[in-house]
Amino acid sequence: MAEDKNESSEFKVVDRRSFTTEGSPRAEEAPRTVKVEPPAPTRAPERSSIIDPYAAEASELPEAEHPGEPSRFETLISYLSTTTMFQLGLLAGPGGERIPPDMPNAQRTIDLLDVLQEKTKGNLTSNESRLLDDVLYELRMTFVELQKRQARKG
Repeated sequence: MAEDKNESSEFKVVDRRSFTTEGSPRAEEAPRTVKVEPPAPTRAPERSSIIDPYAAEASELPEAEHPGEPSRFETLISYLSTTTMFQLGLLAGPGGERIPPDMPNAQRTIDLLDVLQEKTKGNLTSNESRLLDDVLYELRMTFVELQKRQARKG
């Protein structure tokens, strides 16, 4: 506990990617070990130093937030369906508070899923296609039911 936080410490990083940065397959070789010192603490970046994803080369972009977890189609569908459920008021907020329904934004998110379904038609596996069909069906039915309830109240 008496360590000085400014004292440099080393991290051991093992590169286990199966492709090189150029995109070609790596030759079967023993894993390389690289020692890296953590960067010195810095203040927040100035606006001009923030990476512009449209201007930067792919190699200049930061690595994914969760490098061990690849982004998959199912993750996208899950994200959009959960967002819709929040917008429909079906899920509690971060503190457990009730969130009122936001029907226009819920409709927009359902429409986004519909566009995704149209644009990916013929390019999905049977499981991905079935997942998207099921999610869209459930969200649409829930949306209609909530609209009916609001009409009865109003």
